[in-house]
Amino acid sequence: MKLKLHWQILIGLILGILIGLTSRLFNFHIFVIEYISILGTIFLRGLRMVIVPLIFSSIISGVTSISSAESFGRLSFKTILYYISTSLLAILTGLFLVNMIKPGIKPGLKDLLGLEKMPEELTANVEKLGDTLLGIIPTNPLASMVRGDMLPIIFFSLLFGFFITRAPEPYRKDLTNFFQGIFEVMMRLTQFIIRFTPIGVFALMAKIIAQTGSEVFGPLANYMLVVMSGLVFHAFITLPILLWLIGRINPVYHFRAMSSALMTAFSTASSSATLPLTIDAMENNAGISNKITSFVLPLGATINMDGTALYECVAAIFIAQVYGIELSIFQQFIVVLTALLASIGAAGIPMAGLVMITVILKAVGLPLEGVGLILAVDRILDMMRTSVNVWSDSCGTSIIACSEGEKPLTQTSFLP
Repeated sequence: MKLKLHWQILIGLILGILIGLTSRLFNFHIFVIEYISILGTIFLRGLRMVIVPLIFSSIISGVTSISSAESFGRLSFKTILYYISTSLLAILTGLFLVNMIKPGIKPGLKDLLGLEKMPEELTANVEKLGDTLLGIIPTNPLASMVRGDMLPIIFFSLLFGFFITRAPEPYRKDLTNFFQGIFEVMMRLTQFIIRFTPIGVFALMAKIIAQTGSEVFGPLANYMLVVMSGLVFHAFITLPILLWLIGRINPVYHFRAMSSALMTAFSTASSSATLPLTIDAMENNAGISNKITSFVLPLGATINMDGTALYECVAAIFIAQVYGIELSIFQQFIVVLTALLASIGAAGIPMAGLVMITVILKAVGLPLEGVGLILAVDRILDMMRTSVNVWSDSCGTSIIACSEGEKPLTQTSFLP
């Protein structure tokens, strides 16, 4: 009897954790980091290979299937409204928890953590939020595709798809069929790569655990607890309530439909790398039309970062607490606003979450070297917040699909 993909991925994830822990215990973690991890690298390269052509063809195919400019505008408004609303809810959750628990108020914590110097790549990117937002409009769309810059690719794809619908016949029909054909081919290629997900997840988890170990978590336990609590609350309380109230969708059914994509998001810590699996899960498991998924999900993987926004807010206030700096209500409002904007502009920047934290620190006058306090545990938290990002994208897709009159397979008749 063949195991379903999500069970295969779960087994791979557990085996990876066990191998990583064993390698630390018996001192062969270098072998795991240098050799077993190659399997994970190959898997990630395969996913990244399909991302740009999949997003480009998917968005164009989705936009050309939208019947009118009015429908296009309505779908755009619903998508942006959902993304801003859920990101703001996530930030406020983190703000409440970090002020209530105060994980950074502990004598000698800064010395105990051994403050590290901020990495050069972070320093180099501190000023780039404005450039990132301005860079949404590409000067050379092909160059953006080569670099893998998602925001410019999405912007150009939306415009290109929209104006295909305004082209005269027979060009409109020919171009529509052409990009639909590319999308169908890319989905089949993606499904082939997805078959190797359990192996990739196994190798990635083994490498992460072998590198990280467990000794770094002690001094930062309270900080991790706040971030994790906020992410869990947002993922298992806030978003399911939205699914239930607005979309009349059973959150348990929806979670089952998304299980393979969520486990991949956790192991890869990349919304973009997980996007092919997210699209596949929403269309084949949740029954959402390509018109909705191809429009909402690529945007979400780039600009909807609920988990990242929550994390950035908590991290900034935690750093202030460690340094003994009390932020005023106005400064905390600036943190909330900047975290919201930074989560939208985080795509395409190396070490995106950490880079965006430096933007927030600068906005409220906190020391930038405070980023060194949280570097040790960032990878584990990055995996969790990426899973929340992908989960929120999928919830938004289902809610918007319901608002457009679709009936996802994850709906249930017992809801009032």
